[in-house]
Amino acid sequence: MTNTTVVTAPRQRSVRRSLPALGLFFLSPLVAEFLLGNIPISAMFALFGLAPLYGGGAVLIRELVRRRGWGYPSVVVLALAYGVLEEGITTQSLFNPNYADQRLLDPGHIGFLGMGAPWTVFVLGLHTIWSITVPIVLVESMSRRPREPWLGKVGLSVYGALFVVGIISTTAIQLGMDSFVASPAQFAGVVVAIAVLIVVAIRIGRRTPKSTAGKVPTPWLFAVAGLVVSSGWMLISDLVQNGWLGAALMLAISIAAAVVLVRTSRRTGWTRQHALAIAGGTMLTYAWHAFPEDPIFPAPHVVDLIGNVVFAVLAVALLISATIRCDKFSRS
Repeated sequence: MTNTTVVTAPRQRSVRRSLPALGLFFLSPLVAEFLLGNIPISAMFALFGLAPLYGGGAVLIRELVRRRGWGYPSVVVLALAYGVLEEGITTQSLFNPNYADQRLLDPGHIGFLGMGAPWTVFVLGLHTIWSITVPIVLVESMSRRPREPWLGKVGLSVYGALFVVGIISTTAIQLGMDSFVASPAQFAGVVVAIAVLIVVAIRIGRRTPKSTAGKVPTPWLFAVAGLVVSSGWMLISDLVQNGWLGAALMLAISIAAAVVLVRTSRRTGWTRQHALAIAGGTMLTYAWHAFPEDPIFPAPHVVDLIGNVVFAVLAVALLISATIRCDKFSRS
C-alpha cells in the first residue's frame, strides 16, 4: 500500500462523514423559504444566497449540541436564539414598523419595545421549528451517526465563516432595500436575549434527563399530531384578527406542545422514529400552506403552483426515504 493510498482513505471517510452537514446546509433554506411558498421555484438561485445564513446556522447549532452531548431541547432553544438574531439584527423585522410594506407590528403593538406581539411569536416560531429544528431532525434521522459530530475543526471553521458571510450579506441586502435601523436599545435587547437563550441552552444540555418507564404511542400518531397541531398554529396567524389573542394562542400551543414532547420523549418507549414522525408531520404543514402563500418574488401563478407541487412531492419523498433509513439504522 502506497503512502498516497494511506492518506487518501482517511480523507474519503472524512468527506463521507461531512455529507450530512452539507445536506443540512441546503435543506434548511429549502424548508424555510421554498417549501413554505415564500420563494417560487423560478427563483431557485436564491438558495445559494440563503444557505450561508439558514444552513450555516443550522449546521453550527447541530454541531455545537452534538459535540457537547446535549439533546433536542438545547437545539430548540438555540434555534430560538437564531431566530432572534435573524429577525432582530439581519432583517430587523421585529422592530421595523413597515417591514415589507405590511405593517406587521400594528396588531398587538407593544409601544415601549417597538414590537408587535403576534408577529414576534409567529416569526420566531417559524425559525425555531421549521428553519432549524425540523431540518436537523430530518437529516439526523437519515444518518448512521445521528448523535456524533459530522465535522472536524476545518469543516466547522468553513461553516462558521459561511454563517458570518450570511449574516453580513443578508443585513447589507436588507439595508439596501429599506433604510430602517433599530435603536441602540433594541439592538442591545437582542444581544441580551441571545445571550440568555445560549445560557439556557447550556444549562438544559448539562442536565441529565431522567428516563421514566412507559410506552409511547405509535410514531404515526405523532406524525398526525405534528401536522394537526402545527397547522392549527399556522392558521391562527391567518384567521385570528385580534393580535393579542393570536399571540396568546400561538404561545399557549407552543408551550403545551413543548411540555408534552419533553415528557413523552423521556419515556423508555421513545425512539428515533418518534422524533422523525413529529418533525415530518410538522414539515408537511409548510407543504400545504405554500398554496395560499403569496411569494415575495414575482412569478406567474402557474409557475408558483407548479413549484409548490414539486416541493411538496419532494418533501414527501424525503420523509419516505428518512423513514426507511431510520428504521434500517435502528435495527442495525
